[in-house]
Amino acid sequence: MSVRPETPMLDKVNSPVDLRKLDASDLRQVADELRSEVISAASVSGGHFGAGLGVVELTVALHYVFNTPEDKLIWDVGHQAYPHKILTGRREAIRSIRQPGGLSPFTKRGESEYDPFGAGHSSTSISAALGMAVANKLSDKPGRAIAVIGDGAMSAGMAYEAMNNAKQAGNRLVVILNDNDMSIAPAVGGLSAYLAKIISSETFLSLRGFGKKIIEMLPRPLADRARLWEESVRGMAIGGGTLFDELGFYYVGPIDGHRMDHLIPILENVRDTHEGPILVHVVTEKGRGHPFDEPNLEKYHAVPQFGIVTPEPKKAPAKAPTYTKVFAETLIKEAAADDKIIAITAAMPSGTGLNKFAEAFPDRCFDVGIAEQHAVTFAAGMATEGYKPFVAIYSTFLQRAYDQIVHDVAVQNLPVRFAIDRAGLVGADGPTHAGSFDVTYLASLPNFIVMAAADESELVHMIATAASVNDAPVALRFPRGEGVGVELPAKGEILEIGKGRIVKSGTSVAIVSLGTRLAEALKAADVLEARGLSTTVADARFAKPVDEQMLRDLAASHDLLITIEEGSIGGFGAHVMDYLAGEGILDGSLKIRSLKLPDAFQQHGKPDQMYADAGLDASGIVEAVLKALGRNDLGQIASGTN
Repeated sequence: MSVRPETPMLDKVNSPVDLRKLDASDLRQVADELRSEVISAASVSGGHFGAGLGVVELTVALHYVFNTPEDKLIWDVGHQAYPHKILTGRREAIRSIRQPGGLSPFTKRGESEYDPFGAGHSSTSISAALGMAVANKLSDKPGRAIAVIGDGAMSAGMAYEAMNNAKQAGNRLVVILNDNDMSIAPAVGGLSAYLAKIISSETFLSLRGFGKKIIEMLPRPLADRARLWEESVRGMAIGGGTLFDELGFYYVGPIDGHRMDHLIPILENVRDTHEGPILVHVVTEKGRGHPFDEPNLEKYHAVPQFGIVTPEPKKAPAKAPTYTKVFAETLIKEAAADDKIIAITAAMPSGTGLNKFAEAFPDRCFDVGIAEQHAVTFAAGMATEGYKPFVAIYSTFLQRAYDQIVHDVAVQNLPVRFAIDRAGLVGADGPTHAGSFDVTYLASLPNFIVMAAADESELVHMIATAASVNDAPVALRFPRGEGVGVELPAKGEILEIGKGRIVKSGTSVAIVSLGTRLAEALKAADVLEARGLSTTVADARFAKPVDEQMLRDLAASHDLLITIEEGSIGGFGAHVMDYLAGEGILDGSLKIRSLKLPDAFQQHGKPDQMYADAGLDASGIVEAVLKALGRNDLGQIASGTN
C-alpha cells in the first residue's frame, strides 16, 4: 500500500526558482518532505533508491545556492537524481519513472532544461562539466558548472583525466565529491564544518592569494618552507585534499552532507569565490531514511516496488534461476576443479554474481572498481601467465574497454574469457544500459570466439567451453532475468567451436536463432506449421565462427532462411550473410532475412513489449516469414501466436 505524504512546504516548490524564494530556515523541512516524497514515489515505481535518499539535503542546497539552470548541475550516472527531478518540475511525473512512456531513470537532456547532460554510465560528469565551464569562459558567460560525483565513480580513470585538465576552467567549475562509502575522511562534525567554512571564505582565499604572491618573491629555500607551512595550516582543516590540490583543485571539506547549516554557507562561499576550480568533499549516508527493517549491503541501491505501511518489496516468485545465478554457480564449480580460473569484475560483484565466487575463492576474485579498461588489461596480463581469467561485465559497460579488448587481448590472441551479462534489452534502465552492441563489436575482431546462450542449460555448457579454450579470446553472452526453466546439467559439456544444433527439423523455412530468442522461434515455428510451412529451428550457439556446414545445408534444403538475434545491425545476421554471399549461395533462389534490434536507441519499457516492438517475438518472426514468402494471411498472425 502506497501512502502519499503530507508535504506543505514542498508543495510550494514547483521549480528551483520557487525554492530560492524560501528562507534558509525552511530548507530543513523541504528536505524532510522531499525524502518522504522520494520514498513514496519509489514504492510505486521501484528503481534506484539509496543514492537519491543520500543526497536529498545536498540537492536542496545546490538548487538553493546556485542559479540553475543557468548554472549547469550535472549528476554523475544519474542514480541519485530522483530528488533533483522532483525539485525541477517533474514531481507529478516522478511515479512514472522507469515505466513505459514515463520519466527516464537517469538524467536526460530532452526531458528538462535542468538536465544539461544525459548519463547512465559513471565518471563522465567532471569531463562534461569542464566542457561546459570552458565553453562559458570562451563565450564570456557567467554560468558555473557543478559536477556531483560519487566516491565510487572516482575510481574510474576518466574522472582523474578530467581533473588533470580542469585548471583552465578556473572558478567556473565546482566538483562535489559525494562520499557515501569510501570514508576517506575522519568523522565529520562541527569543528570540521567550521574550518571548512573558514577556508572557503573570501577573506581566507584573498589572504592565501596574497601569500602566494609573497612566496613567489622569496628565494627558493624560503619559498619551499613557506609552501610547506601553508599546506600544514590547511591540513588542520582538511583530511583528503592533498591529491586534489596536486591536480589543481582548491579542496574544501569534509562537511556533513545532511546538515543544512553546514552546506548552505559553505556552498555560498564556493559560489562567490574567484578561486578555482574547487572540489567540495561532502560526506553522506546512502539510503538515509529508508523504511526497511532488514540491513542491505548495497544500501538499497535499487529496489522493486514496495509497500509504505508494510515496507516489503513486491517481487513475483521466481519460476527459474536467473542467468546471473547460473553463471556464478557454474563458474564456482569449474573453479573448484581448476585452480587457474580467476574471476574479475568492475564494481559489480553482486550484479554479476561474483560476490558468491568471492565467498568461495576470496584470493581468486578481483573487484577492480569502476575501471573496465583496467579490468580487461589486468585479465590479459594474467592470461599471459597461464591463468584463466573470466571478466564478468555487463554488455553496456564492456563498451568502455573496447580499445583494451582490441589492443591488449585480440591483437595478442590472449585467452581472456568475457562473461557478458545483461546482453540484449534491459527494460526499465533504457538505452544507456541496453546490451545491444556486443556481438557487433566483438565478432568483428580477428581471433574472437563469440557465443550466446539460448537458455540456462546452454550457459552451463558455454562456461565449460570457455574454460577449455586456451588459444583465443572467448565471449559468452546471456540476458538479464530468469532462465526459461530447463533442467540444468550436473556438469557442463565442452561444445565444438563454431557448431550449432538443430532443435526442430522442417523443409521449407529455416529459422536460425542466436541467443534466447530461441523460445520465440519455436513458438513461431508452431504457427508456421499450422499455416502449412514446414519449419526448421536451429540454435546457432556461435556468432563467430558461424557454423558454415549447417548454413550450407539449410540454404540448400529450404526456401527461406531467417536469422534472429538480440543485437544490433552488423552482428550475427551480417556474418551469416557475408559467408553466404562469399560462397555464392545468395546468387540462387534462396530468400534470406535478418531480424535484429532496430537501428535506433529504444527507450525504456517492459522487455517483452520492447522485443515485440522490434519484431523479435513469435508474431514478428511469423510476420517476417509470411512477408518474405509473399503470403497474404498476415492478418491472422496475432490470433495464431497467442
